Amino acid sequence: SHLNGMLVQLLGLYKLGVNQLPICPDYHELDDFIEAQLAAQEDVIKHRDILATWRIETESPLGFFDRELVASVVAGVLTNAIRYAGHALLISIEEEGEQLVISVNDDGAGYPQRLLERQQDYVQGIDQQSGSTGLGLYFAARIAALHERNGVRGRIEIANGGALGGGLFRLYLP
Repeated sequence: SHLNGMLVQLLGLYKLGVNQLPICPDYHELDDFIEAQLAAQEDVIKHRDILATWRIETESPLGFFDRELVASVVAGVLTNAIRYAGHALLISIEEEGEQLVISVNDDGAGYPQRLLERQQDYVQGIDQQSGSTGLGLYFAARIAALHERNGVRGRIEIANGGALGGGLFRLYLP
């Protein structure tokens, strides 16, 4: 699953580089979207004995975004959250101003400080200890930025804390 996700990201990055990654936003039911993301990871979640929960805190049950592109971002984030989680992860969707915010939070040790300090420079070379290249976050940032409305572009943020105290990834979609 992790290898497949990496290959999808590499193909997506290539298509971004040659301006051939189409964006096809539409309205999607948020609960169906989250359930599909968790279902795709169900075997690994069960194997790792992780309690995966989700909540939606918006007035509208619909979100407007490119389902396939956003799903590829969420899948990559979930893969990492599962890898680093202790025993719990939480996906939440809320509204912040005019933006839909999809968050993935785990109860692990959180993001390394060096990554938090250099959020705008996701591709930082290979971390020899973790094997991280930063390409997943770069890919997520690029996918987020493809979503634009009224001059506002999507973005991502990473932090530590949240409801579960570990890594907190947030995807903002206008």
